[in-house]
Amino acid sequence: MRTLADAQENRAAAVAAVAISPMPWRVASVAPLPGHRLKVQFVDGLTGTVNLAALVASPSAGVFAALRTVEAFNQVRVEHGAVTWPGEIDLAPDAMHAAIRQAGEWVVGPV
Repeated sequence: MRTLADAQENRAAAVAAVAISPMPWRVASVAPLPGHRLKVQFVDGLTGTVNLAALVASPSAGVFAALRTVEAFNQVRVEHGAVTWPGEIDLAPDAMHAAIRQAGEWVVGPV
């Protein structure tokens, strides 16, 4: 019969296994490029660019309008496998991965 300690130990092992099993679309690194573009690399080794110029310049940019200045845009970082900026701005890593796998670049336009 399993004890409570055994159950807790097994649950912790299962959680740890999930936490270290990266999805291929998780972002490993990001670097800002001129013209509101990013260079991204995913945990599976796929690399490509993300072009946010049209979105950031659009009147319907929404939260992405905060990234119009080079200083704000260059604050980009990877957080929990996603491209993020201060102010809770982020990009969908799965959509980014799919577009880059298909075309080498993800061009994000206004909604």
